[in-house]
Amino acid sequence: MTRWLLLLFIVMWQPARAQADELKPGFLALREVQPKQWHMLWRAPVKGGMAAHVTPRLPPRCTMANERRVLRDDALVFVADLRCAGSLTGSVVGLEGLGETLSDALLRIAPLGRPVQIVRLTVAHPTALVAARASRWQVARTYLQLGTGHILHGFDHLLFVIALVLLLNGGWTLVRTVTAFTLAHSLTLIGVTLGVIGLPQRAVESVIALSILFLAVEIVKKRPETPRFSERFPWIVAFLFGLLHGFGFAGALAEIGLPQDDVPLALLMFNLGVEAGQLMIVGAALLALAAIVRVSHALDRPARIAAAYAIGIAASHWLIARVLL
Repeated sequence: MTRWLLLLFIVMWQPARAQADELKPGFLALREVQPKQWHMLWRAPVKGGMAAHVTPRLPPRCTMANERRVLRDDALVFVADLRCAGSLTGSVVGLEGLGETLSDALLRIAPLGRPVQIVRLTVAHPTALVAARASRWQVARTYLQLGTGHILHGFDHLLFVIALVLLLNGGWTLVRTVTAFTLAHSLTLIGVTLGVIGLPQRAVESVIALSILFLAVEIVKKRPETPRFSERFPWIVAFLFGLLHGFGFAGALAEIGLPQDDVPLALLMFNLGVEAGQLMIVGAALLALAAIVRVSHALDRPARIAAAYAIGIAASHWLIARVLL
């Protein structure tokens, strides 16, 4: 039974292994370099068809020059210079063909001398009206969605939370442990974003993979009669590793930036979004374990071991790739 469960989990996680925390939505950025002159960057993931079907939608009064396309990190990167007659305020900017992919994208507009605006583009709302200043509601909604999406699509952070659920037996111990993880990554996320602290991103990503591998080993070695340090003091383990995961969150947030006038609000909502995503993961994992126990209590331990092996395989793959490649 354990071998079949192990095979099932490996198959389930196979698509996620190579992507890890590198899964990103489409990203359209417009940066004003001089009055009426803009630099455009459109990054479209190849996977999902966004690179093939989606193109930027620009105001009619903007003309494009110096177009360059390159394939980089499994994404099509399209850059160009724009010259626009007048301000973009009040113009419609977005993406054409987003409905062909059923995917989301981010729009970042950085005009000279005014706050950056960041909007999440969806199939239902593939364009946005450029405002003179982003509303606080827009900032709150966008960064809440970014935080939730990042934890749900960032497979390494997701697997770390699942590993905590598998290691512990639920209850207040799990609540305290997840809370410690949240507090820790929130502290480093704020510190990095404000420029107080920093670490090389490659090293951080490698240690994040190592943290997941560590938990996978702890799950396999778990024995009821001899609790390990990670079981006796899981909140300490979660807090220490959470500090490193916060650097990973900060790296993702740095790519899209923060609105200068609403940095505290954006950071708060991003953290709340991450926490909401974590709670979804914890809830789903607990429900899955409860369903297994309901079928047969004898399957609980083999299922946890099988999941731990699958998580360990994925973490080992990421660790080797991030250290050697």
